[in-house]
Amino acid sequence: MPLDLMTLSVVSQSVTKEEGVRILERDHYRCQYCGLDGMASFDNALAMSVDFVVPRARKGKKDPKNLVACCRACNMIKGRAVYGSLEEAKTYVLKCREELRKTWEAKKAGPLAKAAKP
Repeated sequence: MPLDLMTLSVVSQSVTKEEGVRILERDHYRCQYCGLDGMASFDNALAMSVDFVVPRARKGKKDPKNLVACCRACNMIKGRAVYGSLEEAKTYVLKCREELRKTWEAKKAGPLAKAAKP
């Protein structure tokens, strides 16, 4: 078993390719946090991965109940924090995504608004 160097504790093995495919198929290649459809396009398919709801670094088990299909963006946003349930993690991820979207839209609009002024 691998060792988490931050906590010096043993963590579960990572998901094998076969296990990952089973989880993605079970979840219909759809991110369980934001709903991204991994089958809608090649780019979406490349963004899909499998997430430990309770992270391995926090003693999460490699159990199908603890694994979900997830896009890489949501996986990165969720990070290593521990949530009481998948729904709690989903709520957190969606809230963060919305805050990031608003910040991005404001920054994107800033230069365009300045350029439009005579």
